[in-house]
Amino acid sequence: MTDVLLSERRDGLLILTMNRPDRRNALDAALTQALVSAAAEAALDDTVRAVVLTGSAGHFCVGGDVKAMNAGAGADLSLGERMHGLRDRMTVSRYLHEMKKPTIAAVEGSCAGAGLSIALSCDFRIVAEDAKITTAFKNVGLSGDFGGTYFMTRILGAAKAREMYLLSPLLSGTDAAAMGLATRAVPEPDVLETAIALGAELAAGPTLTLGRIKDNFLLAESGASLTECFDREALNHTLSATTADHREAAAAFVEKRKPVFTGR
Repeated sequence: MTDVLLSERRDGLLILTMNRPDRRNALDAALTQALVSAAAEAALDDTVRAVVLTGSAGHFCVGGDVKAMNAGAGADLSLGERMHGLRDRMTVSRYLHEMKKPTIAAVEGSCAGAGLSIALSCDFRIVAEDAKITTAFKNVGLSGDFGGTYFMTRILGAAKAREMYLLSPLLSGTDAAAMGLATRAVPEPDVLETAIALGAELAAGPTLTLGRIKDNFLLAESGASLTECFDREALNHTLSATTADHREAAAAFVEKRKPVFTGR
C-alpha cells in the first residue's frame, strides 16, 4: 500500500491500517485516496474474502484533518472542484458497504466525523469499551460526509440519527454497542484480535453466498418493493445452491463434520 495505509494479508483476510499516528489517523487527501484504491481493489480481488479496517497508535480515525482545513488546504480550488473531489473520496464508504464480501471496522480510541461514517459503512464494528465515538461535524461547522447520515439512519432510525448529528453526543464504545451502533464492545487490548478472529471466520466461509446475502440487504435498503426483494432472494438462493460450497456444506451435514469452504 502506502506509508499512510498499511496492508496485511492472512489467508483470505485483508487487514488495512490507517497510519497517520501524529494526527490520530485524520483523513487527508493521501489517506482517503489510498483508502479508495485499496477498497476498490479488494472488492475485485477474488483472493480477498473479508476485510478488516483499523487505525494505528490506538485510534481509529478522528475524521477530516481540521488542522489542514484551518491552514486553507484546497482553498485555491473552485467550489465545484472541491465538491467533486470530496465526492470521489467518499466512495471508500460505498466500496466497503457494497463489496460482495464482509467488512469489519476495528475501533479503538477516537472515532469521529468521517472516521465514524467509514466505520458505519462496514458490516460489523468491533469497538473498545472506552472508545470515544461522536459525529463531531456540527462542532466544526460542517454537515457531514462519507455517507454517515445514510448509514446511521438505517442502523438507528431517523429520529436517533438526527439526535446524533444535531447534538453530537460523545459515546463510549459500551454506549455504542448498547444502542446498536456497534456490533460488540470489548476491552481495548482485545479489539483488533477480536476483529481479526471474526474476519478469519468470515474469510473461511462461503464467500459467494455471503456476497449474495449482502446483495439481498442492499436491495432491501434501497426501498425496493417486496416483490423485487422476493425476486432477488429467489435468484441469489438458487445461484447459491449451484456453488461448490453449498455441495460441501450439504455433504458435511450428512457426514456430521465441519464443512471446509473454498469460496466457490
